[in-house]
Amino acid sequence: MPIADELERLEQLRSRGTLSDEEFARAKARLLEPEPLAEAADAVKRFRRSRSDRWIGGVCGGLGAITGIEAWIWRLLASVLLVFGGTGALIYVLLWIFVPEEELA
Repeated sequence: MPIADELERLEQLRSRGTLSDEEFARAKARLLEPEPLAEAADAVKRFRRSRSDRWIGGVCGGLGAITGIEAWIWRLLASVLLVFGGTGALIYVLLWIFVPEEELA
C-alpha cells in the first residue's frame, strides 16, 4: 500500500477518534522515517565472522550474532542449501572470503 494511502487511512482513524493525536504522530513518523533500512545497513556493517562460535570459517556464528538467531539454525540452513544445488557452499565461501573476522577484544 502506498505511503499516501497509509497516511490517509491514519488521518481517517484520527478523525474518527480511534487514534489520539500522539498515536497519529508516532504512526506517521514510523511511516515517513526509513529506520528499518538504516537498522539493516548497520547490521551489515557490524557483520563479522565469529572467532569463538565457529566450525569452519565463523560465518554462521557471525550471522547468529547479528540476527539473534542461533548459529546452529544458520548451519542447518547452509547444509540444506548445500544439498540442494550447492548454493549453500557458494554463499558460505563468498561470505568467508569477503566478511572480515571479528577483532580480538
